[in-house]
Amino acid sequence: MKKLFNPKYLPVLATFCVLVLIFVFGAIRYGNQGFLSTYNIVSLFRGGAVVGIAAIGSTFIILSGGIDLSVGAVIAFTSMLVATLISPELGPGWHPAVAITVAIAVGTLFGFLQGCLIHFYALPPFLITLAGMFLARGLAFVVHKESVSIAYPVYEKLRDIKIPLTIPGMGHADVTFSVIMLIVCFVIAILAAQFLPIGREVYAVGGDEDSAKLMGVNIGRVKIGVYTLGGFMAALAGVIATTDMYSGNPKGFEGYELDAIAAVVIGGTLLTGGSGYVIGTLMGVLILGLIRMVIDNEGTLSTWWTNIFTGLLLLLFILLQLVLVKTVKRDKS
Repeated sequence: MKKLFNPKYLPVLATFCVLVLIFVFGAIRYGNQGFLSTYNIVSLFRGGAVVGIAAIGSTFIILSGGIDLSVGAVIAFTSMLVATLISPELGPGWHPAVAITVAIAVGTLFGFLQGCLIHFYALPPFLITLAGMFLARGLAFVVHKESVSIAYPVYEKLRDIKIPLTIPGMGHADVTFSVIMLIVCFVIAILAAQFLPIGREVYAVGGDEDSAKLMGVNIGRVKIGVYTLGGFMAALAGVIATTDMYSGNPKGFEGYELDAIAAVVIGGTLLTGGSGYVIGTLMGVLILGLIRMVIDNEGTLSTWWTNIFTGLLLLLFILLQLVLVKTVKRDKS
């Protein structure tokens, strides 16, 4: 019975309760506006696909005790790199498969280099990834100063990849490629975090690095690995963004790194590392989307209220984390 009420489950349980409460509120208040519909549910996942995929990398980074501020800039840089490499006018006119492979490789390398700097030179992750944010954003403008459109048959085929979904009493909607990718990525990440040795090592390093060393964990491999994963997921998010927008945008995705961190924290992952669940991050992404959806349906509120409610939720979960840490320390003593 004690395990059922283990304090470490409180944040993710609180996240689930908040998700249900916001959804129920929206269904009651805006039911006559089609809030409770299959289309709205699919749209919720589709709207959170890019930040959600990037937030998977951020989850592993924060679980290890780090932080990554370069996410939004890497997404923008990757989207521009893909669009320009495909364009016959502005670039070499490569096939999308080649352009996407190159872009993801570059994004992954970017994360790897950040991880190397953080580990080998014991530099603060905040400062290294802040520098990475400015660098990646600048590189996006170096690739091209304006948005670059993508017109290629492969992208049309990706748009046609849909899974029909019908929920009785809630109507019909098509699950798009970006939503499919979001779900696939989260399933893989959840399984990796819970069942693979690398997942356990990430938790160990985030919980107590010294203890992890004594357990034989390769600290460098874990730290460099999570930032490499972060670069890969941010690059993949940039590719997914191009399949929705049919373009790359050097000015886009500003603040996505903060949205990703917010989703992770609201999802119940401790900012100090060592405790949290990937499924919580998915719920955090959905909560952010639900807040936007409620604000949009209200009609009379400014979009800035989205930031206000997100900030209040973040503060609530940070306070909850503080209570959790104190409870765990008291139990150990």
